[in-house]
Amino acid sequence: MLPQIRPLHARPAVGAVHRHVSPAPPSLGLGQHGRVAVGRTATSRTPLVCRSVASPAANEGAATMQRPWKLSDARLVLEDGSVWNAKSFGASGTQVGEVVFNTSMTGYQEILTDPSYAGQFVLMTCPHIGNTGVNLDDEESAKCFLGGLIVRNLSISTSNWRSIETLDEYLRKRNIMGIYDVDTRAITRRLREDGSLIGVLSTDQSLKDEELLEMAKKWKIVGVDLISEVSCDAPYEWLDKTGSGWEFNDKQSSETFHVVAYDFGVKHNILRRLASYGCKITVVPASWPASEVLNLKPDGVLFSNGPGDPSAVPYAVKTVQEIVGKVPVFGICMGHQLIGQALGGKTFKMKFGHHGGNHPVRDNRTGRVDISAQNHNYAVDPESLPEGVQVTHINLNDQSCAGLVFPKMKLMSLQYHPESSPGPHDSDLAFGEFVELMKSNRL
Repeated sequence: MLPQIRPLHARPAVGAVHRHVSPAPPSLGLGQHGRVAVGRTATSRTPLVCRSVASPAANEGAATMQRPWKLSDARLVLEDGSVWNAKSFGASGTQVGEVVFNTSMTGYQEILTDPSYAGQFVLMTCPHIGNTGVNLDDEESAKCFLGGLIVRNLSISTSNWRSIETLDEYLRKRNIMGIYDVDTRAITRRLREDGSLIGVLSTDQSLKDEELLEMAKKWKIVGVDLISEVSCDAPYEWLDKTGSGWEFNDKQSSETFHVVAYDFGVKHNILRRLASYGCKITVVPASWPASEVLNLKPDGVLFSNGPGDPSAVPYAVKTVQEIVGKVPVFGICMGHQLIGQALGGKTFKMKFGHHGGNHPVRDNRTGRVDISAQNHNYAVDPESLPEGVQVTHINLNDQSCAGLVFPKMKLMSLQYHPESSPGPHDSDLAFGEFVELMKSNRL
């Protein structure tokens, strides 16, 4: 397949000339954005190839000159039949996943280590990624769970006082694939119009486009239990707090509350913020029996964020049902969806989900609007919830349910991430609200 090559605006070597190669054969269907339509043709745009041509005398015995830039060596094949030529970084190989786009301007390391992205390729709409490198402080879990990273421009230099390695080195060590020099804007528009799509990333040139397309069409993520793949194996105590730069809330409680956190893919900063609000935290696996949790006599229970379809984990829904009403509970993201189902409500898969740090959310109780960090492909249907459940927050982009309370059952939940990481800190007050819920239950 003819690779897409962009001309460099550098001074050519002595004797060099620019030559246009002939257009790609119609059967390849090579179009703009480096996209190939499998099984159909498209209007081609002739790429510009730079070649060095010296005099015959100067060329005698000379080896073929190496190009000073990388050529396309990877492909993203989507289930709709489109193929996107790109350049690889990180690991090599072939990987299948659901393609979603994230609108965050910063925080790619936190996104890479968010367990909620298990089974997905994350496309960053911010065009320039990698310039701050990778550091030791911004990890949101012990490893990377996502399938791959898709970016427009990969920074060729790293400049940050905390950086210890480049993004390319980081992904290669963790066996995570990445591609760049691909039209992320065009792919994002396709995802917004058609919805999330299954895709295949591959650097294997022996595989035909049609073979990769078949892999994309056969792979499924709906109905798959992804929580069990990201949850911890055994209970543990969490002690770490956020740094002084996070302590902008001067109304934190002086009391200590014991919180048991169900790890459905919990982000570290959720636990840090709870600890900073005066909570002693015990983290338990997703399959931990509710009876064992209640035997610990906690002041509250957190149902954390996590990846995938809440309908695929009925054991988690049952656990929530057995705990709700007995102690105060707080659900975040996946935890919010599980609470919705445990109360008898329904969840549904969104067209392309919410992924990013710029989603406006309104608190219906006060009219306050927060800019929130979100990462989910499923939502709770508020019309399916029983009487007494109040929808406290809505996403102002699409009016979807973003928060619940049920005073009778001592529960609260948010569809988005109050801990940020990355994202704005507007919603941090939700942790204080959970503390107040636990405090009132003590009286």
